[in-house]
Amino acid sequence: MISSKKMRALEINSEALGVPTLLLMENAGRNIRDEIIKRFNPEGLKVKVFVGHGGKGGDGLVAARHLAGDGAEVEVFLFGENKHKDAALNLNAIEEMDYSVKITEVKDISQLSPVQTDVLIDAMLGTGFSGKPREPFATAIKVFNESKGFKVSIDVPSGVDPDTGGAPGEYVNPDLIVTFHDLKPGLQRFSEKTVVKKIGIPKEAEIYVGPGDVVINIRKRDYRAKKGDNGRILIIGGSHTFSGAPTLSALAALRTGADLVYVASPEETARIIAGFSPDLISIKLKGRNISKENLEELRPWVDRADVVVIGPGMGMEPETVEASRVIVDYLKSLNKPAVIDADALKANAGRELYPNVVITPHAGEFKIFFGETVKESIRERVKQVIDAAKRCKCTVLLKGYVDVVSNGSEFRLNKTGNPALAIGGTGDTLTGIVATFMAQRIDPYTSAYMGVFVNSLAGSIAYQKLGEHLVATDIVDHIPEVLNNPVEAFKNKVYKRIIKD
Repeated sequence: MISSKKMRALEINSEALGVPTLLLMENAGRNIRDEIIKRFNPEGLKVKVFVGHGGKGGDGLVAARHLAGDGAEVEVFLFGENKHKDAALNLNAIEEMDYSVKITEVKDISQLSPVQTDVLIDAMLGTGFSGKPREPFATAIKVFNESKGFKVSIDVPSGVDPDTGGAPGEYVNPDLIVTFHDLKPGLQRFSEKTVVKKIGIPKEAEIYVGPGDVVINIRKRDYRAKKGDNGRILIIGGSHTFSGAPTLSALAALRTGADLVYVASPEETARIIAGFSPDLISIKLKGRNISKENLEELRPWVDRADVVVIGPGMGMEPETVEASRVIVDYLKSLNKPAVIDADALKANAGRELYPNVVITPHAGEFKIFFGETVKESIRERVKQVIDAAKRCKCTVLLKGYVDVVSNGSEFRLNKTGNPALAIGGTGDTLTGIVATFMAQRIDPYTSAYMGVFVNSLAGSIAYQKLGEHLVATDIVDHIPEVLNNPVEAFKNKVYKRIIKD
């Protein structure tokens, strides 16, 4: 099954991969025509098409065009202006078919009354609909149901919620539903009347993370939002040697949209981090390195945070390794959403984690944590990561020339990176991005695959401008460009990697 939200993502991803939505609409409308002529001789067939707004209306116009071409007598009822770009193109075509298609513009519901015909096509309210139908559609649906003829609904019956099956107002009661790509959850109660037809969405639109995944998941800030509503993130990291890694994670989190980012580091390191940016809140922990004695200082900050990042730049001093394990135990006791990365990942090697965690190993860290070498074959690597996620009971984001993400049952791939992303610090920016999505109440698995897409695409935009001379802060600078317009940003992807294994 597929939700309406995911279906929208696939359509956007398809377009980004070179399969335009206009072609998907053409295939959808043609499938409607095919299902009708399986049941009726089209020559002289009387067909009435009720056309609403959006893509579903466009599907109905395509079906009308094909049926008229087959010899049917077609009348199209238009309910208002359709601003969907593909539907508008198909309406232009129908308007030019003034010999074979009759068009009736419904400007007032008083024009509507039940009709007697051979076939009625419901192309009114589609997968973007929820709630009670408003006029003119409430009356149009009632008239549609009262009309005599074989009734066909495109994708979902108008008035029915595609995800829940709920229908609080008027809804079409069809004889046949032709839905696309996969069954919508709301159609389960209509399963005996429903056929599922493919419309040309490539498999890669589901496998590879694309701009559609970002479009459907990024929420706009509410005008009434207050500080903290869009995420409080605590980053535990840094050591007397490393101060850059936790800073990069924090800056990336802020650019992704977190409201507040706290960085907890040993006191000398924390002072250095505070000097990077006035936007960062620096927490000064006692000692030269993070140790288990710092847990009491960290507890109130951990409790306050929506998501905790642990690992960037922590180092592998014996006292820090012990602290990493103790802190992760505390996070687990709270079921706190967390991203475990870098040195904390190594310190917790082989341990069972929990579903609210994302880990982000590169090949070397994967070997340390799971005790096995990453496979060369991408297909074998997918199986390996799925199995690894099952074992650690968390989401695994394996970084590489093709990134692999799995929660133990599903997987996604990302191929929007470039060679320059092999520089230091890009994994730290990734961690901050993933943590911010989690803080904005996006589930860990989705946050992980969206995060690696955004991080890589921001790097690709920088690569287009700077070549192989980019640094990790260049990724931070380009995160807003990806989030503001992921479809346009996707055009900057650098390499199309072909999986040949």
